[in-house]
Amino acid sequence: MISRQIGQTGIFVNAIGLGCMGLSEFYGPATETADAISLLQGAVEAGVNHFDTAQLYGMGANERLLGEAFKDRRDKVVIATKFGPTRDRTTGAFTGVDASEANMRAAIEESLRFLQTDHVDIYYLHRMDQGRPIEDTVGAMARLVDEGKVRALGLSEASAETLRRGNAVHPISALQSEYSLFSRDIEDGPLPAVEEIGATLVAYSPLGRGFLTGRFTRKNRPTNDYRSGAYQPRYADDAFEANLALVEEVKSVAGAIKAEPSQVALAWVLSRSDQVVTIPGTTRMANLRLNLGAADLTLSAEQTARLDRLAEQVSGERYPEQGMRNINV
Repeated sequence: MISRQIGQTGIFVNAIGLGCMGLSEFYGPATETADAISLLQGAVEAGVNHFDTAQLYGMGANERLLGEAFKDRRDKVVIATKFGPTRDRTTGAFTGVDASEANMRAAIEESLRFLQTDHVDIYYLHRMDQGRPIEDTVGAMARLVDEGKVRALGLSEASAETLRRGNAVHPISALQSEYSLFSRDIEDGPLPAVEEIGATLVAYSPLGRGFLTGRFTRKNRPTNDYRSGAYQPRYADDAFEANLALVEEVKSVAGAIKAEPSQVALAWVLSRSDQVVTIPGTTRMANLRLNLGAADLTLSAEQTARLDRLAEQVSGERYPEQGMRNINV
């Protein structure tokens, strides 16, 4: 196991945690409640202690799962959740981002209730509210720390400038952004800013939304979930074919060291900085155990160099045009 601190908080987590979104939404049907709880509790037994959720995942359903799973073992887990994006409670349609104090207060009370706890360990602004100064939002979030409802603050997909401005109001302990062999854009600004202020990068989608597991083929591709080409350009027709070819390089490196492609991809992310932790998602215990095995891998300089070349060859953006407008702002 690799243990790393979240910022300078004294909160230590296994560097390979669990992103819980897929248990409730976006990657196919929601996992049956009993199975999801079994996975979450099994993850704790396997050594995972960092679990990431959000208000918008299943519109509370995901937080409810964590609440049920951890209500009798709260002291063994670090729970992170997020607020900001809003949805129509009837249709589920996304309606914007509201980082006001009023919305934050309503969100944290709901999250605490669903999570069956009196505090959240890491509380993120999930996306930037571009109509509101970050100083105002972080100032309001800081009051939750003073009240004991939150232990540490984080931002998600924020630019280096926004991160620094927020940190000037209250320490920002974590930046959560997509980071993987396929997505390295944060290296041009946000990642150096994370290191500068002494925060931690929490890398989501470190397996390229499943691409880097090596399990997809031309005949086996996700078409009925969030990864359809309409929502994930890298899974669109021509891009999918091009990106599949890049995964062969990951498979080649993995084969040479008798590892799985997913383990190589995670080991690469963790090797970038001691201030990086990951939250790969899965709904299966076998996959979770494979992910944890990445902690035992050390990539050679030659292997790392081979992998480093992949990002510049990736076809397609991380999100459609509208989604990219909310990234690195």
